[in-house]
Amino acid sequence: MINRTAWFEDLQKNISDLIARSPAADIERNVKGMMGQAFSKLDLVTREEFDIQTELLARTRIKVDALELQVKAMESRLAALESPAAPAAAAPVAPPGISSAPL
Repeated sequence: MINRTAWFEDLQKNISDLIARSPAADIERNVKGMMGQAFSKLDLVTREEFDIQTELLARTRIKVDALELQVKAMESRLAALESPAAPAAAAPVAPPGISSAPL
């Protein structure tokens, strides 16, 4: 008498062989080929490329937010210097590294 496990393995092998020789396998290969060609014609990116771009965008967003804070701080300092409460005789302050001497 045949062992049940061996019988199931034999049945599975026979079914796999039958599917491999059937027209369904040919149809599957043809559909995969057609889909591959269609996708290659489209402007698609891989999941890995998408994840890299998402991470890059997040880092860029953080840098932009930091720069916006710096600009606001500089604008508020400039507004404080230009306010009427500041003495009229005070000379404008040049940013660091730039000479305020006349040319």
